[in-house]
Amino acid sequence: MAYRSTDRVKARLSASRQRIITAALEIMAQHGYAGCSVAAVAERAGMATGSVYSHFPTKADLFAEVFRIASQREVDAVTRAAALETTMADRITAVIETFAGRAWKSPRLAYALLAEPVDPAVDAERLVFRRAYAHAIAGYVAEGVASGELPCQDPDLTATALVGALGEAMVGPLAAGVAGPDTIPGLITFAHRALGVST
Repeated sequence: MAYRSTDRVKARLSASRQRIITAALEIMAQHGYAGCSVAAVAERAGMATGSVYSHFPTKADLFAEVFRIASQREVDAVTRAAALETTMADRITAVIETFAGRAWKSPRLAYALLAEPVDPAVDAERLVFRRAYAHAIAGYVAEGVASGELPCQDPDLTATALVGALGEAMVGPLAAGVAGPDTIPGLITFAHRALGVST
């Protein structure tokens, strides 16, 4: 009997933790990181502030987890889109269209994930997020070089530079909440030229 009770307790704690994370993500998508507080998350989740702290000792702990989950969703979406393509050029196009397209649909969340000032623990998750993008792109670049689609280059260096350039190009428009109609095509053209894609 004690075993079943323990399972129920674990399930309840897991559900509460998920409610907290979902509430935090919703608030961050509406108000950015600066607009998030533990009290607001607790209210959105329908629980006491102390209950949030029982799962996450600090705001930084909570939002490090939120960044980890949100960032992984974005990386997964980009890699799924790229996996549907067969050429290097089409994979990079899919990466940019997916990354930028999702960002424009939720600019506050994208700005928080990319550049908004955050606590150091949260910023550490942001670096993991950028490295995951760079790692995926480096794989595509290496395949492109091996197949002859791209000129010889250091895939890791190229991918890191490309992720940095794309993120920087989007920070201003995301912060302002606006993007011109040529933003995504312009980013694709830039990436293809930077990589040496044959046209």
